[in-house]
Amino acid sequence: MSSVVRRLIPLLAALTGLVPTGAVHARPCWQPPVTAPVTDPFRAPACTWCAGNRGLEFGTSPGDRVRAVGTGRVAFAGSVAGTVYVVVRHAGDRRVTYANLARVSFSVGDLVVRGQTVGRAAGRFHLGVRVGDRYVDPAPLLGRWFHRTRLVPIDGGPGNPAPPPRLRCRTSGSE
Repeated sequence: MSSVVRRLIPLLAALTGLVPTGAVHARPCWQPPVTAPVTDPFRAPACTWCAGNRGLEFGTSPGDRVRAVGTGRVAFAGSVAGTVYVVVRHAGDRRVTYANLARVSFSVGDLVVRGQTVGRAAGRFHLGVRVGDRYVDPAPLLGRWFHRTRLVPIDGGPGNPAPPPRLRCRTSGSE
């Protein structure tokens, strides 16, 4: 591959929105799947079968909307031991597990687009990420929504509406 093509690929990806501008690195910047707070963070188990939390638990309520963190293809959708799951395969051999959903409306092979509703929470929602067969902490892969400041007119007028929030991505070595 020529050096010109190698330089154009990250530029084209950033321009098309596939990669956030200025953030061309191996880690994705996914949008948070829910607006609820994390109630139980990732805790890597000491061994393959040991206790731990292989993802993030969110304090969602039944019926809360769960959105896709990124674009990928459904690898599994169904119920296991009474818990409803959707697993989406992303680039880099990453598989994202959405667990404790109320129901499944996807089939294996379906395309899921970033921000699309994956389901509704059945209670506390679990998000897990595996790279290959290894569970990883999803928190560093998720961006954060930041609400931008809005100036209010001093003459008492209505002013402009607040701008939409922006997704701020973590960069290597920060946060």
